[in-house]
Amino acid sequence: MLNIVILAAGLGKRMQSNLPKVLHQIAGKSMLAHVLENARQLEPDRIVVVTGHGAERVQAAFAGRDDLVFALQQPQLGTGHAVQQAEPHLAGGDAPDDVTLVLYGDVPLVQTDTLRRLLAARAGGLALLTETLTDPTGYGRIVRNEQGAVLRIVEHKDASDAERAIKEVNTGILAAPTGRLREWLGRLSNDNAQQEYYLTDVVGLAVGDGVPVHAAHPSASWETQGVNSRLQQAELERAWQRAQATRLLEAGVTISDPARFDLRGQLSCGRDVFIDVGCVFEGEVRLGDGVHVGPHCVIRNAVIEAGTRIEAYTHIEDARVGEAARLGPYARLRPGAEIGEEAHVGNFVEIKKSVLGRGSKANHLAYIGDAEVGQRVNIGAGTITCNYDGVNKHKTTIEDDAFIGSDTQLVAPVRVGRGATLGAGTTLTRDAPAEKLTLSRAKQTTVESWKRPQRKG
Repeated sequence: MLNIVILAAGLGKRMQSNLPKVLHQIAGKSMLAHVLENARQLEPDRIVVVTGHGAERVQAAFAGRDDLVFALQQPQLGTGHAVQQAEPHLAGGDAPDDVTLVLYGDVPLVQTDTLRRLLAARAGGLALLTETLTDPTGYGRIVRNEQGAVLRIVEHKDASDAERAIKEVNTGILAAPTGRLREWLGRLSNDNAQQEYYLTDVVGLAVGDGVPVHAAHPSASWETQGVNSRLQQAELERAWQRAQATRLLEAGVTISDPARFDLRGQLSCGRDVFIDVGCVFEGEVRLGDGVHVGPHCVIRNAVIEAGTRIEAYTHIEDARVGEAARLGPYARLRPGAEIGEEAHVGNFVEIKKSVLGRGSKANHLAYIGDAEVGQRVNIGAGTITCNYDGVNKHKTTIEDDAFIGSDTQLVAPVRVGRGATLGAGTTLTRDAPAEKLTLSRAKQTTVESWKRPQRKG
């Protein structure tokens, strides 16, 4: 049986925040959510999250998840003490293959493949995830014998000068046989500089009991990078984003500047996709072949079909865009927008819960909400659908080949017939018949006797 224990009790004083540290985000998702996502891919039998500071907020953030058990560490007396709080909730322990994997809520990006290698390295004993650092200051050092076998871990504050010269460090992540771990937790001592119970002391206990201790290493250094400050959070964010950009670049996507690229979800791209600077992708986004995304666009939960060009500062959310469409600059597609092939949505045009048919155009300063717009429709500048009466939303239907003049208000529910033309400035409150010109304007008059008011004095 596989248990996963995630230590998430820390205060995070250096974050200078009221938010529990593990709820701070990397790539649009809390650090603890990242850890849980990777942990679940291992299909564990039990996940125990050890909380402490801000326990209520942490539990509330993950309420309703049946696979989580929460244990409270109060007060916080070290990592060994934290795992002791989780111990009553661990499953199994009698079988040799029962294992407990210990992860950290503020080390969010350890990848599942690395964790699988760690579990495989255990080979019936204890396995540590270690890293070799140029500057290991602050980390526990891996002490080995002359044959290279792991003897113990010594914390930086307790290390001698010779031990501090060691470059191989402990990441804190380990996999241990559950039954033996229970025994070792009961034998931990706080006889050290911090008067805390160190989980790392189980390594020395394992060696003393003749249990072999092995090591595995992450694929990338950023996987084991922890977050204790806003600066470290920002540094890890950029490391993660650079890794995502590298993956896309190697798959053939053109990213004009990988240092100015943000992915906060999943992005899949066809061939010959171009992404300009400052773009943000959130949720599930798919870009078809030849899609061009201009600078500073935000795209969330969207499908953009092949050949579409998205100009600068366009925002797209929960929308679908057909092939060879043209969007922006400064366009906004809100949830439920469906843009047809070869359609144009221009500057300062907002579309919500509406279909814009193939070849239709709304090029300037328009709002289209709760509408069905057919093919080859022209929507003039300043046009709006008046879809909300203060209580209910109503639908506007514009059939194929209609021409909507500038500064038109369509007061829903209303229908514009096929091939109809609405004159500029029209307020449409009744259906417009097909192939006819419909307009509503007050008679233009000139008042000859009128004079502009003048300031007195």
